[in-house]
Amino acid sequence: MDSATANAAAAAVGEEEIARPLMEGREHTSSFSSLVMVVASTAVAVSGSFEFGSAVGYSSPAESGIIQDLNLSLPEYSLFGSILTIGAMVGAILSGHIADLMGRKYAMALSDLFCIVGWLSIFLTKELWWLDLGRLLIGFGIGLLSYVVPVYIAEITPKNIRGGFGSVNQLMICCGVSLAFLLGAALTWRPLAVIGIIPCLLQLLGLLFIPESPRWLAKVGHHDKFEAALQSLRGKDTDISQEAEEIKEFTESLQSLPQARMLDLFQKKYLHSVIVGVGLMVFQQFTGVNAVCFYASQIFVSAGFSSGNTGTIAMVIVQVPMTALGVFLLDKSGRRPILMVSAAGTCVGCFLVAMSFSLQEHEWPKEINIALALTGMLVFTGSFSLGLGAIPWVIMSEIFPINMKGSAGSLVTLVNWLGSWIISYTFNFLITWSSAGTFFLFASICGLTVLFVERLVPETKGRTLEEIQASLNSFSSDKI
Repeated sequence: MDSATANAAAAAVGEEEIARPLMEGREHTSSFSSLVMVVASTAVAVSGSFEFGSAVGYSSPAESGIIQDLNLSLPEYSLFGSILTIGAMVGAILSGHIADLMGRKYAMALSDLFCIVGWLSIFLTKELWWLDLGRLLIGFGIGLLSYVVPVYIAEITPKNIRGGFGSVNQLMICCGVSLAFLLGAALTWRPLAVIGIIPCLLQLLGLLFIPESPRWLAKVGHHDKFEAALQSLRGKDTDISQEAEEIKEFTESLQSLPQARMLDLFQKKYLHSVIVGVGLMVFQQFTGVNAVCFYASQIFVSAGFSSGNTGTIAMVIVQVPMTALGVFLLDKSGRRPILMVSAAGTCVGCFLVAMSFSLQEHEWPKEINIALALTGMLVFTGSFSLGLGAIPWVIMSEIFPINMKGSAGSLVTLVNWLGSWIISYTFNFLITWSSAGTFFLFASICGLTVLFVERLVPETKGRTLEEIQASLNSFSSDKI
């Protein structure tokens, strides 16, 4: 090598060494700005999840005050509590179509308006029908939110952090339920209803400052807005060309397909996604989670506790940190391992509660029964919060192609709320039949959940939505 060449090479190396920290600094800044926008957008979206939790948690602390002030019978109050689920099922049926028609942001705004009107109706009510109407409207709002929030988060987040961000949805639901219980101990039911409006107002305000889902914008043909939204989510200095091209190609391959209908979901090419999405929601509900949540105090008293308050508070203490742990682990360990551990834990928890009731029938010492029941309920709550609470919603938001997402989301969300209603409605009949038998049944379903996940549920960690959907659905495997 001559001296000129050597000097040029040395200069090039020197320039490279000088440029490297500058480029690394730019990439770091871009990554940081991307994270800030994704965090901000997710925070706005999960304000709706907090509203979801507040609405679910409201009926328990408000029960005695509403019954006394409005002179209601227990069946009348039971209608008030359960009508939330009816409204949510209606919201679930329409959720996918509304989110596809209006966009993710406007769908969240619409749900907020329904919830605000519902809370005001409850706050101002002097008659039972206003009370029920308010609860029905809130149910419709959270039925819509239960679909659109996880979908929006999945569509805006990079693949390496999508799972953790998606599971924040469940964490905020838990926080909403817990706060409703805590505030309900200090406030009467009317002020508690006013507080329910706050998350809605925060979300409405936040929606003014966050981008629409880039994938929805690409689907409806707003390509300039699509690239602007994607750029704001990835950072202004980030090269988005590859990701943008992948989304465009995938979306264009879907445009040639006919308009999706609900019946189209049951074609062979979508069957795997439908089985996974619907199956996870069925198993999530039929593990008995809503029976445990809605009737925790009754279960503890039946197991020998003098009051259900101690056990319920212990469940709240376990629930939030275990959900937070699931958020932390989801993008590190993957969906499948956490789901299987979570389902196995709920199986153990239900088995311990079943054994408590079984030993009670054989007149074992009361202390043993109480210890088994408390341990079982806490193991169940902690295990469910770790994975089964959040991951089915995360996977639901990942596995359906955008042309089917509206119909599929409506179906999956409806199945979830229908399962919630079936379990909450039948639990008292089951527990009258056999307390031990009911929890042995739940334990068996939890065990089947482990097998279902092991056999059919794909691992989606670290893969783009387009990669996941192309591998599951055969419609575009030759085009992607």
